[in-house]
Amino acid sequence: MIARLKAVRRSADIRAAEDILGVFALFALLFVALALPVAG
Repeated sequence: MIARLKAVRRSADIRAAEDILGVFALFALLFVALALPVAG
């Protein structure tokens, strides 16, 4: 029972981490898109 709860919690943590990484990647992409014309 406890192991099952831990597994569910871990998968939820992974999902949250993926969401954070996705948002971070989006911001990085946006930053590059805005910085390239300035640097060029």
